[in-house]
Amino acid sequence: MPLREIRLNSGLVLAAFLLTHFGNHALGLFSVQVMEDMRQVLNLVWRNPLGTFLLYGSLFVHFILALEALFKRQTLRMPFKEAAQLVLGLSIPFLLVPHVVGTRVEFSLTGHDSGYPDVIRGFWIISPANGAKQALALVIAWLHVCLGVYFWLRAKHWFGRYAILLYTIALLVPVLALLGFAEAGKEIASDPERFVPAPGPAEAQEMLAGIRLAFYAAFAALIGTALTARGIRAYKNLSTNIRITYPGAQTVTIPQGFSILEGSRLVGIPHQSACGGRGRCSTCRVRVVKGLDGQPPPSPQELATLNRIKADPDIRLACQLRPAHDLSVVPVLSVGRARMLDLVTSNQVASGRERELAVLFCDLRGFTRLTEHQLPFDTVFILNRYFEVVGQAVEEAGGHLDKFIGDGALALFGLTTTPESASRHAFEAALRIIEGVERLNDAFASELDHPLRVVVGLHAGAAVVGDMGYGQARGLTAVGDTINAASRLENLAKELSAELVISDEVARRARLDLSGCERRTVAVRGRAAPIDAWIVLRAEALSE
Repeated sequence: MPLREIRLNSGLVLAAFLLTHFGNHALGLFSVQVMEDMRQVLNLVWRNPLGTFLLYGSLFVHFILALEALFKRQTLRMPFKEAAQLVLGLSIPFLLVPHVVGTRVEFSLTGHDSGYPDVIRGFWIISPANGAKQALALVIAWLHVCLGVYFWLRAKHWFGRYAILLYTIALLVPVLALLGFAEAGKEIASDPERFVPAPGPAEAQEMLAGIRLAFYAAFAALIGTALTARGIRAYKNLSTNIRITYPGAQTVTIPQGFSILEGSRLVGIPHQSACGGRGRCSTCRVRVVKGLDGQPPPSPQELATLNRIKADPDIRLACQLRPAHDLSVVPVLSVGRARMLDLVTSNQVASGRERELAVLFCDLRGFTRLTEHQLPFDTVFILNRYFEVVGQAVEEAGGHLDKFIGDGALALFGLTTTPESASRHAFEAALRIIEGVERLNDAFASELDHPLRVVVGLHAGAAVVGDMGYGQARGLTAVGDTINAASRLENLAKELSAELVISDEVARRARLDLSGCERRTVAVRGRAAPIDAWIVLRAEALSE
């Protein structure tokens, strides 16, 4: 499993613990006894050997991997949210050490279980200042969790629909927890004789104080080690600078350990990178015209991308290649400075985002023959009426009309909905298009030698959606295997004289009953895997 995934999973474990902890605090709105009863239940989850190993193992792994990521950064320049997550994360151990040692460690060493009455008495009555510090620590930990979850989910296609709900939950959880803590404190203060804490072993307090200092020293040493290692690396890199020569004899000097893409950005050389330099695309690729021998070999991630585009041996990804010595490169996909600034500052849609879409391709059969028997302006008039039918059908079904291609059209569904809804909407749009064309035939029956016949192909799957093109021809569109497959299914409909060819993926997601139609496994040109598809000769049969 990649380190990034391990770090994410360990963070989710910690988030789950913090969420249950906050939920337990919120029960103070009812009573201290309810809080304590729920704590006993949660202890069954987090204080058994497996829960303890999972919780503290995740804490250790998450912290170490965070330091590893900090060390790998070539520069500490970063967006504000990333910087906030980093600073908050590094401060959390120091803020939580007193509470953890005073509860979990003390219980492990002495068997004394500090329950909510003990802890709240100490924070609310004996030392309110420590209570305020603990409340601040929990809020900081929650902010760190929320930022991490945000970075994880923001690229998900459904995030926009549920963002307000998630933000509301993120706000309510700590507010309710703090209100519960305050109510519990008031309850204990109003009747101090009712909640008399069981005294812990006096001899253990000196040992616990030493453990707290040890924890502080350990965390400080780990952070200091990471920062010191960064400093040593930076110092060593000063004496091992690498020269990168670009077209036009433009030369950039970078410290060893920087990638070519980082070198380009360091001095402001325009360099394409649609995925932001994460190795998930090939747009930053360069041709190494000199100095390729002796460079680090491609990582598995880079090699997979290069193999996918069938790159020549001298092609490397600029975001992944960290040169070991001087070299000369030529960016394969060059961009102007204005375009580069646009790519850097654009939103996620402009730079491309993978989404689950339903795709509709439709086309008129025999339209070339129709134009041979119509006056040019009459042809334009009929064609515009057909485009109107398609556009209205797509818009009424909640889709996005991507483009018209001759007498064909491409429409996308799922830009703002779930994959299941997208497939249902695409199917509804297909039926509306077919019905609309039949109405056109009735309206122009006296003018048409042959009725208009439309064919539609529907497919669903992942595609990259982005703002693509150049100048006035730039707009929102999608690319990928799903788009190509939908086009092939539309061509198959022509070959079979069928009105609709629906991939099994669309039928499954939309929960269509196509048992009365023929199902085929068809080989799609340009695609290795075949597609299971349903052949609908006449769409009107689906409503019978």
